[in-house]
Amino acid sequence: MKAKFSGTGVALVTPFRKQGTIDFTTLENLVETVIKSKVDYIVALGTTSEAATMNERERTAIIDNIIEVVNGRVPIVLGLGGNNTLDIVDKIKNMDFTGIDGILSVSPYYNKPQQRGIYLHYKSISEVSPVPIIMYNVPGRTACNVTAETTLQIATDCPNIIATKEASGNISQVMEILRNKPDGFSVISGDDALTLPMIAMGATGVISVAANAFPKEMSEMVNYALKGDLKKALPLHYKLLPIMNALFEEGNPAGVKAALEIKGIISNNLRLPLVKVSKPLYNKLSNMIANL
Repeated sequence: MKAKFSGTGVALVTPFRKQGTIDFTTLENLVETVIKSKVDYIVALGTTSEAATMNERERTAIIDNIIEVVNGRVPIVLGLGGNNTLDIVDKIKNMDFTGIDGILSVSPYYNKPQQRGIYLHYKSISEVSPVPIIMYNVPGRTACNVTAETTLQIATDCPNIIATKEASGNISQVMEILRNKPDGFSVISGDDALTLPMIAMGATGVISVAANAFPKEMSEMVNYALKGDLKKALPLHYKLLPIMNALFEEGNPAGVKAALEIKGIISNNLRLPLVKVSKPLYNKLSNMIANL
């Protein structure tokens, strides 16, 4: 049976104007572009969106706008996580999920909880959510890894937690989850560069940063990989690999926003504390895109 969120999910950036306000017209155009390029679903208000720099009114306006533009054509996953369990539970209880197909919930950051705390955090969220939940393990940002043992316990005990976005970079950990996961639970790559090897091990796709700027190429590579056609997937993977790595040299979403500007899709504006990539990296990305 096909996983609910399989293939290429795009972790949407948020286009800003020079003065820092949200550019909704460009956001709508970006949504149209990725849908026409055959991405399988959209992740709104994830890390790549710079949601951490927005107020609640702005976040609501963005998700409402995306729901309206998508109009049911592809599933929408909402980024909704944090380090205050009670606050997340309260937000879920009071939210209208019309038009939202799932939640992507990052593991608690900064607090450095024990594994038992991470388990209870996700269990609490799962008990109130009306839509399926994708866990998100990204220890490079949270400073706390969700172990394979904890992930598997959550997957077993919380039926509506249907997947984990794994961005630990720990292939042994990923394999342990894939080897022991219950039926119906998926592993999704959270690292563009590791997407192909993770699919080869049994992952169901990727939530991709690169797909903002290269949605067609990422979707094609992922689709071939999911079909087991490595003869076609491998050349695309190695073609994209240098630019996937370059996008993260000076942080995300600075790299992909630079790439999107180079391609004429958005203006390269970020909100502090994030800043634009350096001139040398911008030029490097320009050359890579010209020769892609």
